[in-house]
Amino acid sequence: MGSLPAIAALAALIPAGALAATCGGHGARETMFVTTQWLADHAKDKNLVVLAVGTDEKAFEAEHIPGSLFFNYHDSHDMKSPTGLAVELLPMPDLAKNFAKYGIGNDSRIVLYYLTNLWWSQTARVYLTLDAMGLGPQTSLLDGSMKAWKAEGRPTTTGPTPTPTPGKLEPCAQTDVIANLDYVKNHLHSAGTRILDARDPKVYSGENERAGISAGHIEGAGNVFYNNLVDDLGKLKPTGDLQKMFTDAGVKTGDRVVTYCFIGQQASALYTVARYLGYDARLYDGSMDEWTKHPELPIENPYKKAQRQ
Repeated sequence: MGSLPAIAALAALIPAGALAATCGGHGARETMFVTTQWLADHAKDKNLVVLAVGTDEKAFEAEHIPGSLFFNYHDSHDMKSPTGLAVELLPMPDLAKNFAKYGIGNDSRIVLYYLTNLWWSQTARVYLTLDAMGLGPQTSLLDGSMKAWKAEGRPTTTGPTPTPTPGKLEPCAQTDVIANLDYVKNHLHSAGTRILDARDPKVYSGENERAGISAGHIEGAGNVFYNNLVDDLGKLKPTGDLQKMFTDAGVKTGDRVVTYCFIGQQASALYTVARYLGYDARLYDGSMDEWTKHPELPIENPYKKAQRQ
């Protein structure tokens, strides 16, 4: 497995437009993450769309990468679905409308970055959404995002986001991105499937709780904390280190990895890295938000068990 710098060198040889092929399939390790140097070198490429992911447009107006557009994170999902679940994948026609208004079409080369802090899980959620729409092969995350860009002394600019010409976008839905409740329920202990919890280890163990969410984790699930996948600059850790985290969590070669968290945001980061490592990955979009609504489903709470002993 190659290192990210070596992969970035290969990606730098690929023109932005060359990756915008017939929709469908998923991104490869060579394209899923691009370096700040790649973006600087390809900033003027035809069909390139650079999206700054966030929820506060004022942060974008204060400082952003030149040529990028502010992308409202909430356009990538349903804030409250008809089933009462938060952050669920929207129907494809709605997603097509939401993304097309940012100038994205079927021939776009898309680069995503986050504006502030290390909320890379939001950016990964947008990546997953585009992957589900069939645009994964032509979408990348900027390794390190705004923090790395600024640390390297690269230029930034201010002002409101431009209004792009809407793109012509017809998604082709991928059926191998989202896992539903029944799938997870039926594969809790299945050989060849490994369910992974993306949350903080103290949440996974049940020591820390969130109101309205059952403490602990789905029975039998392993744990890979999504924020451990990146370093202090928000850059993806070396491939060998990432692979060890998955192996230590019980993932075997050839396994299908199913990720979950509270509502499907943190787990999107874990999904993205699972794909990067070459695993057949799925996101359990309902996550603990849905699992909690079914008290008959098994949950393990190691912290509570230890307190009783």
